[in-house]
Amino acid sequence: MSGDRSWEGNWKARLFERVRARGFSSLTAFAEARPAVPLYLLAEELGKDDIAGIQVLRELLDEAKRRKQVTRFARDVLVRELSEGLPDGWPTTMDDENRFQVAQALGCWYGHIPETHLERADQLMAALRANPPPAGWRPLGPDDELLRTLMPDKEA
Repeated sequence: MSGDRSWEGNWKARLFERVRARGFSSLTAFAEARPAVPLYLLAEELGKDDIAGIQVLRELLDEAKRRKQVTRFARDVLVRELSEGLPDGWPTTMDDENRFQVAQALGCWYGHIPETHLERADQLMAALRANPPPAGWRPLGPDDELLRTLMPDKEA
């Protein structure tokens, strides 16, 4: 981490310059072109030594708030966390190791979503525990049918 310069200078300007240089009008458009790619990998693509995953997350949330698409943002972040934490998809069996992997992925997601959506996140996690998805399930984006059923859009 000694070479990490993520917070130096105007990091927001740097982030959006990199997004525009890749031909995208917004960070959301850039991220949508890379569905299910973990946040840290999006950050590395934009600048390995001077863009951090938390910066990408923060700005994606800001854009989602402006567009009134925070629920879709929450589903998108869940897909990215599941992709990172469960690269082979939903486990076949829920032994202790797999239960930990699922809990870790869901816990990371829960820590990233806004307070306004925590109750809905609790409901989604309870639904996944009560009725686990099929083994190998890997949502490929925020519009995954199961995720839209468990956390439908409700923004005004």
